[in-house]
Amino acid sequence: MTDYQNIIDAIYAGCRESRDRGVVASYIPELAKVSSSKFGIHLVDLNKNNFCAGHSKDAFSIQSISKVLSLALAFSLVDNALLKRVDVEPSGDPFNHLSLLEFENGIPRNPLINAGALVVADILVSELDDPKKDFLHFVRDLANDRTIDFDEKVAKSEKRTGFKNYAAANLLKSYGNLTNDVETVLDFYFHQCSIAMDCVQLTKAFFPFMNGGKCQRNRTYLTLSQVKRINAIMLTCGFYDEAGEFAFEIGLPGKSGVGGGIVAVLPRKYCVAVWSPGLNAKGNSKLGMEALEKLTTATHQSIF
Repeated sequence: MTDYQNIIDAIYAGCRESRDRGVVASYIPELAKVSSSKFGIHLVDLNKNNFCAGHSKDAFSIQSISKVLSLALAFSLVDNALLKRVDVEPSGDPFNHLSLLEFENGIPRNPLINAGALVVADILVSELDDPKKDFLHFVRDLANDRTIDFDEKVAKSEKRTGFKNYAAANLLKSYGNLTNDVETVLDFYFHQCSIAMDCVQLTKAFFPFMNGGKCQRNRTYLTLSQVKRINAIMLTCGFYDEAGEFAFEIGLPGKSGVGGGIVAVLPRKYCVAVWSPGLNAKGNSKLGMEALEKLTTATHQSIF
């Protein structure tokens, strides 16, 4: 049996001594207020054993990690019809680039870049009775935690500074790939990204992606086919123009957010979340990437 706790303790001790922690995101003003000294890691295995170190119970803004959760909900509602409006190819570009939209007639390259996530948000706005409330309920249900909530300060901060998201939404609208009002879709999207969770809650919410679509209460949320597809999208697209590096160095399906969080899964083995708000040049958590590379190296466990 793998001694996850000793491995995580060693990773935490090494990362805690690191002087180069990256740069905290500042283009969303509320995120800039978070201390770069924070670092937490939490792992839950298939048998629901928990292993943690550091600030694993400190809540942070999950940002783009939420795109996997919105994608899962959209898949559960419309299944493969979603793929008529968004592709599943790696973009090779940063998360907020718009150029490919014009080349590809308003079809985003994948659902984990901002343009693709806006299409998914549009689908949820159309399908849900009370989109923000229903999505939050879905996330709370996955994690079995009613305390999870939107951070309204972050949502407002994103709305004030989200000019590229407004541009992407209007471009999608011009191609007919956004059916609802731009402001309505963006309000949902900004709130989706503002959800605050800690590493423990994230591993619970992502447990179904490791466990064949079933949460820790053994309730089924996704089919095996949907889980396979979402994990494949995470592996190839979850880290934007650093997705290849993540697959090469770490070898797990995963997703990052500019709040400094990363969550990754090894199917039928474990789900792990790390948080360190300092980002590398590609916009992914610097210490988070290093910690996960050390984890898969020390355990000799990855999908490859």
